[in-house]
Amino acid sequence: MPKIKLCFAQTNPVRESPEKNLKTAFLLAEEAADAGSDMIIFPEQSATGWNPASQEYLSDENGFIPESFRKAAAENNIAVLGSFREISNDKPKNTAVFYDNCGNLLAKYSKIHLFNPGGENKCFSCGNKPSAFTYMGVKFGLAICYDLRFSEIFTYYAKEGCECVIVQASWPDARMKHWNLFIHSRAVENQYYVAGVNPTGLTDVEIYSGGSVLASPFGDTVMQAGDKPGLFYAEIDTSLVYEARKSLHSLSDRRDDLYIGWHRK
Repeated sequence: MPKIKLCFAQTNPVRESPEKNLKTAFLLAEEAADAGSDMIIFPEQSATGWNPASQEYLSDENGFIPESFRKAAAENNIAVLGSFREISNDKPKNTAVFYDNCGNLLAKYSKIHLFNPGGENKCFSCGNKPSAFTYMGVKFGLAICYDLRFSEIFTYYAKEGCECVIVQASWPDARMKHWNLFIHSRAVENQYYVAGVNPTGLTDVEIYSGGSVLASPFGDTVMQAGDKPGLFYAEIDTSLVYEARKSLHSLSDRRDDLYIGWHRK
């Protein structure tokens, strides 16, 4: 069964300073590659810092921010998951981009559940499609921050055969108990790995305390970062996914025929 080494880039972004943040991101990608990592994951909107009211640095997928993530992947021979504020017809979207180690765009995902309590819906438009892809023989799904509170997208990824779902986040310190609860719950419910990466630092929006984490298909903590910036490493062994599903095949006991009917009432 395939194995893959992940690097969690727990950064402290400088607000609205993409050139500075992306220069750091390139160096971190280089360091992660030198350490033997196959993939580096950056937090939600790490190039600018998450700000639900900001309309700065908007671009399409060929813009400066996504292009910088692409170059970091291609020039360091490591897959990169970044994100940017994507131009759309109405309001911009909060979009994740995944590049393989040659700089090819393999997946793109726009945040489906906007954080309306923080006003994200006022300045951004939501995505409407999940995104699953395969890299190095491992099938991944993508989610962003607030998506964690909505189990349906994670159930979809289980049905699609995903072995790991990656959650890029800007999850505030005040709700870190929920962060850890949801990461582990989604892993146990769907019997796959869930990898969450989160920033650190104080901004004019929130206080962030890191806590990047990898939960196993059994709900165990494989890796848990502290509250300081840095690179944190963990390996995914997909054989554990099938071991979990064989030992307790709860996914096959779902009653989707009933659930769909309940939702329609």
